[in-house]
Amino acid sequence: MSSGIRALLLVFPMVIFGLWGALHTPDPDLDRDRDETDDVALAQLPPLPRWSRADLPDFSSYSDTTEKKAAFFSFLYPRIVLANSRILIERAYLQSLSDKDELSKSELTWLKNQAERLRVDEEPGSADMFRRLENRLDVIPPSLIMAQAANESAWGTSRFARRGNNLFGQWCFSKGCGIVPQSRVDGASHEVADFDSPYLSVRSYIQNLNRHPAYQTLRDVRLKARSSGDDASGSSLAAGLLDYSERGEEYVKEIRNMIRYNNLSYYDEKFRSVRDSSQQQLLKLASASNEEALLTDSQDDATGGEG
Repeated sequence: MSSGIRALLLVFPMVIFGLWGALHTPDPDLDRDRDETDDVALAQLPPLPRWSRADLPDFSSYSDTTEKKAAFFSFLYPRIVLANSRILIERAYLQSLSDKDELSKSELTWLKNQAERLRVDEEPGSADMFRRLENRLDVIPPSLIMAQAANESAWGTSRFARRGNNLFGQWCFSKGCGIVPQSRVDGASHEVADFDSPYLSVRSYIQNLNRHPAYQTLRDVRLKARSSGDDASGSSLAAGLLDYSERGEEYVKEIRNMIRYNNLSYYDEKFRSVRDSSQQQLLKLASASNEEALLTDSQDDATGGEG
């Protein structure tokens, strides 16, 4: 075998790993180690509740698989509601701006910042900007988040979940930005991103699906459902995850099987009440003083503040 071929065989895996990892990469400046309101200031967004900063529980302590799964989903669902409710507040604000004939300087600044965060390159305040932002500033169904979190983190027991609160296998490429994988090939520079809390991992994952070009199909499926007055299911959006894993169709099939086998569509139905909430109810959910309040079907207990 020639030295040129041997060199190519060494480089090829690094190129493949690099391309795949780019699909999972959170922006180091926007996605991690910062409060949500630091990204794009919006007066309507209340401060994050204290419980959102809690670390991941030790799910490896469960000997019963059913109990571990129930605990995992019960931990995740309030954080999904918290992240999605805050997106819905921002989305409502975006829609209110689109109805205005003239925008203030602060409103244009907010739009520009959202466009930068969600990678929308359009004239600020233009119809095209509003159209594209509305397609990207939207929620992800709980069932999809739960299935991928369970799959990528081994039900919260993986090394990266335990050490870095990383539930979705997201990569970063700055030295020291995360945890070095033990299986990283020689010459590769990626690390598995670490997060201050599982909530920030959930939030970064949602942002990744909402802005990365690899997941345009997912956003198109969601937009089509919205346009017809329906809520996109996690199973339907899974069609847009072909590039999330090098396994492609097999990965999509596995995620859909996890949704079906664990009856995760139940959480999509449960989330309907959140999507149909008034702005006042969303504000309560976005600042609920205890996570248990977000597990209930009623929003009456979701009182604001850190208390």
